Amino acid sequence: MTFGKKDQLIGLDIGSSTIKVAEVADTKNGYVLKRFGLYDMPHGAIEEGVIRDPEEVAETIREAMRAHNIKTTNAAISIGGYSVVVKKINVQSMTEEALQSTIHFEAEQYIPFDISDVNLDFQILGESEHNPNQMSVLLVAAKKEMIADYVNVLEMAGLGPCIVDVDAFALQNIYEQGYMGPESTGDEFVALIDVGASKTSLNILKGRTSLFMRDVSLGCGQTNQKIMSILDCSAEEAEEVKLNNNGERISNDELKDIESAVIADWCTEISRALDFFYSTYPEERIQKILISGGGGNIIDFKKMLALRTSTEVETIDPFKALNLGDGRIDDDYLKQMAPQAAICMGLAIRKVNDK
Repeated sequence: MTFGKKDQLIGLDIGSSTIKVAEVADTKNGYVLKRFGLYDMPHGAIEEGVIRDPEEVAETIREAMRAHNIKTTNAAISIGGYSVVVKKINVQSMTEEALQSTIHFEAEQYIPFDISDVNLDFQILGESEHNPNQMSVLLVAAKKEMIADYVNVLEMAGLGPCIVDVDAFALQNIYEQGYMGPESTGDEFVALIDVGASKTSLNILKGRTSLFMRDVSLGCGQTNQKIMSILDCSAEEAEEVKLNNNGERISNDELKDIESAVIADWCTEISRALDFFYSTYPEERIQKILISGGGGNIIDFKKMLALRTSTEVETIDPFKALNLGDGRIDDDYLKQMAPQAAICMGLAIRKVNDK
């Protein structure tokens, strides 16, 4: 089925270091990638998910749209971090309509914010495993202020915010599209781990069901911070040293030591989260870890994480289930950008009227 222009939207992953934008067409031959691009965010415009300079962010979005001649104005975005809470809860069995009217009361005991300050959503997962009179519900709460800030910046950029998703769910969306075919049994345990600039998100799935989520304030920006501390330099200079070090300001061995220490921190926090999951599900075992984000192409990270967790680790390919079109986008570029494109692609395959 081909959707008309009114049903199409663009996926927009607004991060603290980069913005990723993608446009996908849903055709009778499957999803076709029309456009994809990654743009640097001005330093300090977004810090730990909080928009500090709306005009800078809006202008970067406008530049991305102009550069790729994107005319679609409907957009899907996602949010994450400590302003978002995702929790699996059990409630008395009832209809979706009945839960809709009582969800604020049910959620109040699980949300660490004033319930009047958040927007709530939920999905009924089915009967509780432990009590046939109860049902499991995935509860999502996000601070209204944060949502308003992101909606505002989209409108400043001339876009219509149609969907506000959660980072982990957008990643899960592209995983299901690319890795779960009709032959999937739905019994495999997979951990999706996204290492961004300032946070790392973990989502453990059994089939298509999310069992455990956690965000930690660690990411690729740690390397820059350590370089800035040693050299007393700006964030832009630290990024240049990290990407193109010539050994003049800091030796390659020192840089390697910094990167190794940061990777070790990531692995330690991820291992702690997995240990907590195993304490809750002691009989289960995660078969595979898929990593994405800026840390997705770091070979040493994959090796160390596989060693620490005794689990197969690979980098996600968000373009796996897509037709890459007429070759307008370079294949090597897409391969390099794949880990950072994952959340963006999970948003780009959404539809305007999706729940």
